[in-house]
Amino acid sequence: MFSPRTAAVTAGLLLYFQLPSVSAQIDYRNLDDDRPVVSEDAYPLERYAFELLAPYRFEADAGGTEHHTIVPEVAYGLARNAQVGLKLPVAALDEGTETDWGLAGLRVFGLYNFNTESRRLPALSLRADATFPVGSLAGDGSRFAIKAIATRSWGRMRAHLNASRGFGSEDALSIAEPLNRWSASLAVDRTFFRSSILLIGEVAVSQAVQAARTALNASLGGRWQWTPTLVLDAGVTRRLRSDTGPDIALTIGLSHAFALRGLMPAGPRQSRR
Repeated sequence: MFSPRTAAVTAGLLLYFQLPSVSAQIDYRNLDDDRPVVSEDAYPLERYAFELLAPYRFEADAGGTEHHTIVPEVAYGLARNAQVGLKLPVAALDEGTETDWGLAGLRVFGLYNFNTESRRLPALSLRADATFPVGSLAGDGSRFAIKAIATRSWGRMRAHLNASRGFGSEDALSIAEPLNRWSASLAVDRTFFRSSILLIGEVAVSQAVQAARTALNASLGGRWQWTPTLVLDAGVTRRLRSDTGPDIALTIGLSHAFALRGLMPAGPRQSRR
């Protein structure tokens, strides 16, 4: 039988180890595309949950052209293992003599997780995106893309493999986050639970349109759980080839996850993990 002292110590230890899961969510572990690296993980939003994202990205190329992009995004956990979302990027193109501001398209997307991670298989998801030429910097045509996503965990470390194929008009792509003809990326992250921090490293390749030079970029980023519902992310990208890709690209963003009780049915909620 436990003594009062043993019971008190046990309760204290239990409280200590449970505090992070009670006082904070683990949304900082959920990689969104371009937040802060290109790769995303294979897990969708929790069912009936919303997520609002407000990222900013600065990019400078070797020719002196600078891009500034703000991409407001909303995502919704439509069903168990599925989410849908909408992006409305606003961009600025600075070529030294003048700066053009404008909408850079309208993007809708959906993601479905076929299975969570098991001993033999990684978590696997399929994502579909469509962009439409809404705004002065949106390009000249609509594009579509299909992406396969795999996530595998080893303790506090995870690896993410993304591969996508784009279709549609190649006349002129959007200034902000265009859907490439094809792309692939490999990212590895590590979680620091006590500080609610995730660090990510990535290598990514892509081809914007047919016959274009292949871009090869490396990125480093991090995500920090600022409050139980707010996550800050930041990243830096540098080209690995001398003829294509950004000289430097910086991104910083804020995401807010929440649920509207009136939209949730009675019964237990589904966990994102």
